Amino acid sequence: MENSEKNVCRYRGHVSREDRERQNRHKAAVFWFTGLSGAGKSTIAHGVEKLLFDLGVKCVVFDGDNLRHGLCGDLGFSDEDRAENVRRIAEVAKLFVENSIVCLCAFISPSESVRARVKEIVGEYDFYEIYVKCPVGVCEERDTKGYYKKARAGIIKNYTGISAPYEEPRFPALKVETAGIEVNDSVLDVFSFIMSKVKRT
Repeated sequence: MENSEKNVCRYRGHVSREDRERQNRHKAAVFWFTGLSGAGKSTIAHGVEKLLFDLGVKCVVFDGDNLRHGLCGDLGFSDEDRAENVRRIAEVAKLFVENSIVCLCAFISPSESVRARVKEIVGEYDFYEIYVKCPVGVCEERDTKGYYKKARAGIIKNYTGISAPYEEPRFPALKVETAGIEVNDSVLDVFSFIMSKVKRT
């Protein structure tokens, strides 16, 4: 396969990101929710999405489970496939941000290196890491799909938090601890943080 960088050029349209942000009356950015399965990433992201939508903020949620059915349906759960899964989402999120859409991305993304790659793709000033922290025992109690039970039994291999490691973010832009906390409280905390970053001054 020929090197695409040598044979494909980017096309610049007549409408810039700044034009779109001015029309939308808000900035755009990628808010990357990371944490164990069952920590509350998707639940919080969708709750925040509704609040943003009600204010007229153009936003979208990228959820790991949903995208595994389409864009990333050909990938497994090896380290290489997980990295490729996240890379694809980062590239798509970047396109959305360039079109002035706030992106709420909920992915386990267990390694520092993978999350650093996302930041590199999206751009340092458009990327905010949100660590949704929750003890694995509490995540197991919330597991309605039975994934943790299967992982404990060895049926599911390389399951993050059980048979595969999770590297906690060292310097997240925001940390939300969800054990023993009402979902609405977590949603409001994240919503306030996001509004502080995308609201036009």
